[in-house]
Amino acid sequence: MRVNTTFTLSNLGVDLAFELGWDFAHYGVTPADDALLAWPQLAQGFDAGRQTFGLRTLQPTRHARKWLSLRLNALGRGRVFDTEQVTPRYLQLIDASHCPVTREVLTHGTGQASDGSVDRVFNNAAYAAGNLAVLSTRANRAKADHGFEDALRFMKDCEGGVSEVDGLNGAQWARTAVLASFVERLDHAQAATLPMLVLPPNRLRVFNPIQALQAVLCRLVLVLMEAEVLLPQGQAQAEALEERLERVRAAFPGKALRKDVASFLEAYRAQAKALALGEGALPLRWAVEDAWQSRMVLNRWKRVARQLTAMQAELIVEAQGPGTRHLSDTQATEGWALETRGYVVPRPQPRRLADPKVALPAEHWLTARQASLFAELG
Repeated sequence: MRVNTTFTLSNLGVDLAFELGWDFAHYGVTPADDALLAWPQLAQGFDAGRQTFGLRTLQPTRHARKWLSLRLNALGRGRVFDTEQVTPRYLQLIDASHCPVTREVLTHGTGQASDGSVDRVFNNAAYAAGNLAVLSTRANRAKADHGFEDALRFMKDCEGGVSEVDGLNGAQWARTAVLASFVERLDHAQAATLPMLVLPPNRLRVFNPIQALQAVLCRLVLVLMEAEVLLPQGQAQAEALEERLERVRAAFPGKALRKDVASFLEAYRAQAKALALGEGALPLRWAVEDAWQSRMVLNRWKRVARQLTAMQAELIVEAQGPGTRHLSDTQATEGWALETRGYVVPRPQPRRLADPKVALPAEHWLTARQASLFAELG
């Protein structure tokens, strides 16, 4: 396999540990003692940064601290971390109040399994934009390096009599499988049969066009239900969303297919509303997700999806304008380091950097030219 030299240490142009130590100092955050001892370059970068910034540090927000700790974790594991796109602001944008897998409220800094953690959804890729989602620590640990097929197998194990696998039950592994499917290139026929048991987290890339179309419809139904809750204040918004939903339906090719889309939407909306308004009412987002557990809803979607090619699904999504963004394969995986499976090559090693003064050639120093500087005084 050809290695993309973009992700080799010699071509990164910086010492990763030194740069990280510098950024720790810039935010006024001290790395853990064991990290400073393990990585001499980190300690040198931290000391250099403290001398440079002094008290002129940036605000160490929760997301800035998470950014630093994620990079430290990536450093220790030799993983590529795309600092160009994944910033504290980016982590703030993908933050969530609940884990999409376990649906528990996420805590922060408690050291408990409910603490929010950032997961690389596709394990053979870097910490990069489009590949990150916030899960509970419990869900993240269970998922580990498992992908779509693994999660499906664990779901079937749970349904076969095992109550849990690695702390997750069957429903949670089903949601994990759908989550993983977004960033794995599946056969179109297979992707067309999947229920959307979890909506794509914010900014996660969806590689399978039919799932991207599925997500567009799900989100439209969700925001329409949210507007309907606000009636009569949300009346105008609800009417605008109904019109948009109709425009999406009209974008499907053929009268017969558009009729099937209408049939699917009717069943889907009815099931979601029943879950949101009935006994044991669910939050709207979960109702929109759990509506896919209805066999009627899923079968009607399959009837629609199987009549479309991947290209047709992609064209319908592209036509939606605001709220959707089409990226080429190269753009979608920029910074993912797929050629090296998300690793820096060779893996960074703890070592003490040479003293910069010693490393510079002798002619760069005053002592090497001192005699000539005073020549006119002789």
